[in-house]
Amino acid sequence: MGVIIVREMVGTSPTSWSDAARKAVATASRTVRNIRTVEVVKSMAVVEDGEIVEYQVDLKIGFEYED
Repeated sequence: MGVIIVREMVGTSPTSWSDAARKAVATASRTVRNIRTVEVVKSMAVVEDGEIVEYQVDLKIGFEYED
């Protein structure tokens, strides 16, 4: 592995934190090649009327730099 660039993003899902992370990686992979690592920095949720309605994860996505 050469140089790894790290970017932060937030993934969301009405289902789960893991689904939110998967959706974030899938979205990033549409425009970013060579994704190598994902770190979940923080997990959050939106609550309405005592129920979780949205799961959120703050991610650091690492991808390999290409010359």
